[in-house]
Amino acid sequence: MGEEIIANNIKKLRKRRKMTLDRLASLTGLTKGYLSKIERSNKAPPYSTLNKIAIALGVDPAYFLEENPADKKGLRISFTRRAKGKTIKSVGSLAEGSLYGYGYEALASDKQGKNMEPFIIEPAFDDEAIFQHEGEEFMYVLEGKHELIYGGERYIMEKGDCVYFDAAVPHTGRSLGKNKARLLAVMYNYRRM
Repeated sequence: MGEEIIANNIKKLRKRRKMTLDRLASLTGLTKGYLSKIERSNKAPPYSTLNKIAIALGVDPAYFLEENPADKKGLRISFTRRAKGKTIKSVGSLAEGSLYGYGYEALASDKQGKNMEPFIIEPAFDDEAIFQHEGEEFMYVLEGKHELIYGGERYIMEKGDCVYFDAAVPHTGRSLGKNKARLLAVMYNYRRM
């Protein structure tokens, strides 16, 4: 899947909702310039940013991953075959033109109205991006070795280890060792009524 699909879907939906970049910026807490860079980019923004945009536009983050997004609110089950999820090669910051990132595979992306967002992620070896967003996260190491820094504390995770945390606390992670780590990551986003 081309990452430009995400940028196109964000821009199309924003325009369909007749929302200016200024309005989207005020709803997300992101700058107009940053949102403009996202819409013009061929790199996907971090999940936490994608989630803020999705909340402001009234859709699930998975909406932006679909090549031809459609209303699938009636879909009560989503089945994803091994290695058949929507794949994003790298997630970029776009801030100051720098890119950091990790690859991820969105699982159950066709299910709308979810309370949880499951992914398979492959953190980079040198990722220094700090994430902080509403919600909770669960991570389970499938392969390799992963370093999680959460609220200033360092946790070394190996195959079979898991962690569950409040995502409002600053956190980051990276792969350790020779091969990239693979993790099952599940994000829960508080629903705003």
